[in-house]
This record gives sequence, structure tokens and C-alpha cells, in this order.
Amino acid sequence: MELLQTIAIALVTLGVLVSFHEFGHFWVARRCGVRVLRFSVGFGFPLFKTRDASGTEYTLSVIPLGGYVRMLDEREGDVPADQLSEAFNRQSVWARIAIVAAGPIANFLLAIAVFWFLFLRGETGLVPLIADVEPDSPAFYAGVEVGQEIVAIDGRETPTAAALTMRLLDRLGDSGDIRIAAKYPDSDVVYESSAELDRWLVGSEAPDPVAGLGLTLARPTVVPLIDEVIVGGAAETAGFISGDLVIRADGTPMPTWSEWVDYVRSRPGERIAVDVIREGIEVAVVVTPETKQVDGQTMGSVGMSVVVPTLPESMVRVFDRGPIEALWAALGRTSDLTLFTFESIGKMLQGLISPKNLSGPITIAQVAASTAESGLDSWLGFLALLSISLGALNLLPIPVLDGGHLLFYGIEALLGRPVPERIQAAGYQVGLAMVLSLMVFALYNDVVRL
Repeated sequence: MELLQTIAIALVTLGVLVSFHEFGHFWVARRCGVRVLRFSVGFGFPLFKTRDASGTEYTLSVIPLGGYVRMLDEREGDVPADQLSEAFNRQSVWARIAIVAAGPIANFLLAIAVFWFLFLRGETGLVPLIADVEPDSPAFYAGVEVGQEIVAIDGRETPTAAALTMRLLDRLGDSGDIRIAAKYPDSDVVYESSAELDRWLVGSEAPDPVAGLGLTLARPTVVPLIDEVIVGGAAETAGFISGDLVIRADGTPMPTWSEWVDYVRSRPGERIAVDVIREGIEVAVVVTPETKQVDGQTMGSVGMSVVVPTLPESMVRVFDRGPIEALWAALGRTSDLTLFTFESIGKMLQGLISPKNLSGPITIAQVAASTAESGLDSWLGFLALLSISLGALNLLPIPVLDGGHLLFYGIEALLGRPVPERIQAAGYQVGLAMVLSLMVFALYNDVVRL
């Protein structure tokens, strides 16, 4: 059931992204007077199809990894003389550029709209307060201290822990100075310093830039105070109730929820003697975690949730934006993430970022499902991020991608004549091989992670 739910959420996520991308091509093509023969979400055998009054066929096809808009084109078959003006290849080079560019632009517009909606609802983030500084780390040599807040990296503000992570991700693989600005929460005095980076975190798989800088940020302590007990689960069978505070497991103290979760997960099918505080009295409970498969790993699960503590105001930063301010912030977030995507691709080609960070459809499906479980806002945020990635990747100057077509049309606009068909055909073959190789490698990374 969990697998089917993951697949369903992944299909919805990809379907939304592909539909917006292809609708961009479709909408501009029609505005340019091009006859659209088919609008397809997915490839292969059509599971559903219908046709509108203008003759365009709309299909939902069996292979959900993409889609396409098929336009009238003399290169793909004979075109009646009375329809030649509606053929794609008969349009001006600027019209063709507009049609091709419209797909990625639609993805960026989707991301902006989603971020605008989320920012209007209000944005909350953890203040990047320093809880610990690792000795002999870049942060240590920069002289930042426990209790300070990181307010900027390289002159760019970091109002939240997420913003700090983003600014640090920009420096992956870099060498040279990194400038850090910090201050104490009760002071307006900003201390600026710098540290030397040398091919920072090059080759690291799933890099943690905050830890890589030598910082541990302040996080609220989550004690193992039980909120809900799942009906029929191992915890209910053992006699746990809401309000129990786990204090020991097999005699080992359990001061935090994460330690209790790790203890349970590492002991599937094993009896655990647990001491809890219930209404001020210490009670002994014995529980045997159920065995579950999660992402290919065997883990224990007892079926309970934790009481989430209320964060102190000093650790939380809230952003309430009006429509204009939210739109401006959405444009900025989309611009930052787009630039970051291109920079990351460039660093990967230079060997500064490990190609093992590439993800394929399996990872995308898992993340889509997990964000959906976390709530609508989390899923929408992931949808926006994925939409930006799709738009940016499609703009790469690789034949068969939109960027490859734009490259050929750009050359045509400069020279005043189209690139020879044989060169375009050879480019498409090379581009197809590159894209397929990339897809296979990303899928291989997915399987390795499993």
C-alpha cells in the first residue's frame, strides 16, 4: 500500500510539471499560428485521448516520464498546401525561439506562483544560532563563537538556517576566502571575519555544508514524550499510553526523542525493557518493535508519535508578506535556485561536486511522497524546486533538449540561415546519447542508495 501511495504521488508530481512545461510550448505555438496536432502527457501507448474543435489531440500515455507537443512540420511528413502557413518550420526564427523557450519559462512561472502562494501564507524558519564550533574547522579559524547568530555569508543575508544552508551550498567545491558575519542576539554589533576554503567538500556525497563549515546550529530539544499511540501497533500492545515520558531503554538513558527512535529502529523483533514516567510514577513496559522495510533497510517500529515542543521566540523567525512583497520574494527565490542549479551543473562537470548527488525517478518519487506526508506546503515547496530543476535542465545547450533547439535557432538568427540538417541530425544523436547516459547514471545512483 505504501509503495502504491509513493507511485501515485510521484505520478501526480511529474504530471503537474510535465503538463505545465508542455502547455508553455502549446500556448505560445497557438499564439504564433502553429497548428498543434497532439498534446501528450507521457510517452508510448495512449491510455486516454480526446480531441478539441481545432483538431488537437490530447493524450495521457502509459510511460509517465515526460511528454511532448507535436506540431505540424514539413520535416515530419507532407503538409497540405493550404496549411503550410501553420507549419512550425515555416515560422520565423524568433517565433520558433519563443515556442521552444516557452516550456522552461512555464516551469519557472509555476515555481514563482507556488513560492508566491507559500510566502503569502507566511514563512517560518529557525534562526541560525551557533550551538557548537568544531575545533580546526573553517568556522573555528574565522573566530565565530557559540551563542552568535550567522547573519550573512559573503555579504548575502542568512535570516534562517535554510538560507544559511543555501548560501553555503553556493560555495561547494570552491577555494579562497569565505566571509562570515555574525552577531549576538541581544546586540546590533556585527562581527565580520573570514576563513580559507580549499576545494571545500569536493567529492562529498550528500554534503552537509553547515557541518562542513564546522558549525552545529541550535535546535530545540525534543524529549521522548509520547503524543499518540497507533491503534493495533506494538506500542499499544505493550501498554504505552499518550503522555508517557520514556526515560530508559534496557537501562540506557533516553534523554531525546531521536535517541529513542534510533534505539527502536536498530532492534526490529527484539524485546526492549522500557521505563516511563506516567503521571509522576515510574512504570516498566516491555515492547517488541515490529519489523519494517524502509528504503530497502530493515528497521524496528513501535507505532507512536512525539509531542512537538513549542519553539521559543528567540529561535524562530517569522515572515509575514503582503502580495507585492511575496511576489518579489518569490522572484528572488526562483532566481537564486535557478542560478544555483546552473552553477552546480558547472561544478559537477569540473569535478568539484560529486556526480553521485544526481538523482533519478526513484529518489524523486521517494522525496515527493515524504514531502506530501509532511503536508501541502512541503509538497508544494518540493514541486517548485523540481519545476526549477526541470526548466533549468531543459535550457542546457544539448540537442534534443529545448536548449539544444535554442542553440541551433540562435545560430540561425546570427547567420541568417539555418544550421545544415546533417549537422542538426548528428547533434541530436549525440544529445540523445548524452541524455540517455545521464538518465541511466541517475537511475544507478538511485539503486545504489537503496
